[in-house]
Amino acid sequence: MTDIDGAIEVETLHMTMRFGAFTALDDCSIHIKPGSFHALLGENGAGKSTLVKCMMGFYHATSGEMLVNRKEARIADPKAAHTLGLGMVYQHFTLVPSLTAAENLVISREDAPQVINWRAERAALQAFMAKMPFQVPLDQPVRALAAGEKQKLEILKQLYLGRRFLILDEPTSVLTPDEADEVLGHVRKLCEDGIISVLMITHKFREVTAYADEVSVLRRGKLVGSGKVSDLTHADMAAMMMGDATLAEPGERTGGAGAPVLQVQGVRAQDRSGHKGIEIANLTVHAGEIVGIAGISGNGQMELMEILTGQRALLSGQVLVQGAPYGASRKEAFSNRVRYLPEEPLQNACAPRMSVTENIAFRSFDVHDGSKRFWLSPRDMRDRAANLVSAFKVKTASLDSPVQSLSGGNVQRAVLARELSGEVDLLVISNPCFGLDFSAVSEIRARIMSARNKNAAILLMSEDLDEIMELSDRVLVMSEGRIAHDTPIAEADIATIGHYMGGHA
Repeated sequence: MTDIDGAIEVETLHMTMRFGAFTALDDCSIHIKPGSFHALLGENGAGKSTLVKCMMGFYHATSGEMLVNRKEARIADPKAAHTLGLGMVYQHFTLVPSLTAAENLVISREDAPQVINWRAERAALQAFMAKMPFQVPLDQPVRALAAGEKQKLEILKQLYLGRRFLILDEPTSVLTPDEADEVLGHVRKLCEDGIISVLMITHKFREVTAYADEVSVLRRGKLVGSGKVSDLTHADMAAMMMGDATLAEPGERTGGAGAPVLQVQGVRAQDRSGHKGIEIANLTVHAGEIVGIAGISGNGQMELMEILTGQRALLSGQVLVQGAPYGASRKEAFSNRVRYLPEEPLQNACAPRMSVTENIAFRSFDVHDGSKRFWLSPRDMRDRAANLVSAFKVKTASLDSPVQSLSGGNVQRAVLARELSGEVDLLVISNPCFGLDFSAVSEIRARIMSARNKNAAILLMSEDLDEIMELSDRVLVMSEGRIAHDTPIAEADIATIGHYMGGHA
C-alpha cells in the first residue's frame, strides 16, 4: 500500500492534449484543493476524459504540467500516478465477481504474496475497516453484493491502496437514488475530514449541488467556467456547458390518456441467465400517455424489450396491440404503427457499416405513399433521408457516410428520425439518452414529448430516474423481473420509487 497521509492537492497548469490536428484539451488549468469535493462538468467530447487520462498517466499531455502537493509531477503511466497517491474509480465495476470483498482487496495490492496468510490479512483488513466511515461484508462474493455496496468497495479499494486523491467517473450511474446519496454522502464526509480530495465527473446537477463544493466546466476542450457551487445555479452551470447553443424545449403536456394501445397480460418468460423468470401480470399503455419504467439495470428491462420486439419467447401470457394479439413481425409493426428505439441503437437498431441513407430507409424502403411496393428508388430514399436529417438535426459529413461514423447522439437522432416519421401509435424506448450530451438529451426528450402530444402511446424504460420523472405521466418500477410499483406522476415520490428500485417494498 502507498503510505500517504491525508488529502492531496492537485493542479493542472495549461494542460493541452493534441491528437494530430485535433486539440482535445486546450490550455486547461484546474485546481483541486486538499479535502475538496470538486465536480467536473461538460458535454460529451468536452475533454473531461482526456483531462483525467492525462492526470492518471494514460495519456501524456502535449504541453502543460501537473502539480501534486505543489510539486511538479511527471506521470509516465498509471503506476506512477498510484505511487503519488492518485486513484480512479471507473464508471463500470472493476471487481472480480467470483471473489469475496476481502480477496478483491488483497489481490489489488502490488505486494500481494503468492501464498496468502489469511489470518493475518483478515486481521489487517478488520483494522483498516474500523477506520472507515462505511462498511461492506468482507466475506461475501462480490456478485452477491448490491450495486451500492460494490461502488463502496471500489472506493474502499482505493483507500486501502493508499490513494488520497480520487477521480470518480460517473460514480452513481448504476445506483438507486438512495444508494447514490449514501455513497456520495460518505465520500463528502471523507473530504470534510481531510482524508481524501475528489474530482467527480458527472452530468447530474442535483449531485453537484448536494455534494460538491467547487465545480469546473469544460466546453470543446477549454475550461469555460469554475467556482464555488454555492454561488452557481443549475442554469448557470448549463449556460457554461452550452455556451451560445440553444436547447430544445419540450412542448407543454397536452391532452390526456385515451384508449389502451399496448397491453401485456400474464406474461412469463425466462431471463437472460435462464435461471430466473420475468413475470408481468398486467401492463397497459394508453394513447397520449408516457408510461415510464424505472429500475436498476438487470431487473428485466432488457428482457421486456425483447418480448415486445419478438426476440424473446413467451412461456405464457400475451401481448396485445390495439386489442389484438401482437407478435412483433415487420408486417404487424407496420399495420399497427409500432416503432422502437432500443438501448445502444448503433448495435441494436442499425447496420453500422451501411450509410445514413440506408439506415434511415429500413422502415420505408418498400413503402410509398402509405402503400407497399417492391422497392423505393435510391433517389427517393436519399431525398427522404435528407429531409429527415435536416428535420432531426442529424450531424453527418454525408448521407453516404456509414452510420457508425456518427456520434452517439447523432445515431440516436437518426434512429428517432426513422422511427418517428409518419404516423406512430406506439413507441417503445429503452434508455434513449444514456451517455449522450446535454444538447442531444434535450432534443431527444423534446421529440418524445412531441410524439406523446400527437397521441402516441409511449413505453419508456430508463435507468435515469430524472428522465422518468420529467417525461412520464405514470411511473412503474421494475424489480426482479416484476412490476413492483405503479403510481401516477402527480403522486410519485422519489424516495418511495428509490426504495422499490432497490428491492425494498
